[in-house]
Amino acid sequence: MPLLEDLNWRHAVKAYDPAKKVSEEDLSKILEAARLAPTSSGLQPFRVIVVENQQLKENMVKGALNPEVMRDCSHVLVFAAWDSYSDEKIDKVYDHHTDVRELPRGRFSSYTDQIKQIYGAQTPEQHFAHTARQTYIALGLALAQAAELKVDSTPAEGFSNKVVDEILNLGELGLKSVTLLYLGYRDTENDWLSHMKKVRIPMEEFIIRK
Repeated sequence: MPLLEDLNWRHAVKAYDPAKKVSEEDLSKILEAARLAPTSSGLQPFRVIVVENQQLKENMVKGALNPEVMRDCSHVLVFAAWDSYSDEKIDKVYDHHTDVRELPRGRFSSYTDQIKQIYGAQTPEQHFAHTARQTYIALGLALAQAAELKVDSTPAEGFSNKVVDEILNLGELGLKSVTLLYLGYRDTENDWLSHMKKVRIPMEEFIIRK
């Protein structure tokens, strides 16, 4: 029940108190939840960029749907996916897997050869569509961990990917931004949503049993 209580507590905060900052300890737990997220073939084809610098946040505001939220939150987490798959990226990940598990490199080559063949027949656009979807699993776990810690959050797609990518030089890292997660503490007086009941589709309509 605690998880469900935490999820009922959270909402997409519409106004943050700029004077309140998320502790490094709580931030680390939220980031660890994202890092532990399951991903296709265990490739973890995305990274999380932590933006705390106020000037960077100000620069990223252009094109943001909720600029005040971006400005006033404690941290902006940018979930950025690989722009494409490559044999080199796959080998690097699986070399790490075998090294950590004290196995010989190439132990999983029969599997990695298969996925290299699959991705090799696809376009970079198809690659990014796949890697981008992986970020949402991590985003969900980060939201849940934040709720458990009573850290407020706002997931966001309403921003200029071009602006964020350029400011953070994501192209140089082979990454493209997908989603943002604002973290901080609600400004109760100005967060109009904080006083309203949580609304979701009724369970009997949401779940379809066959």
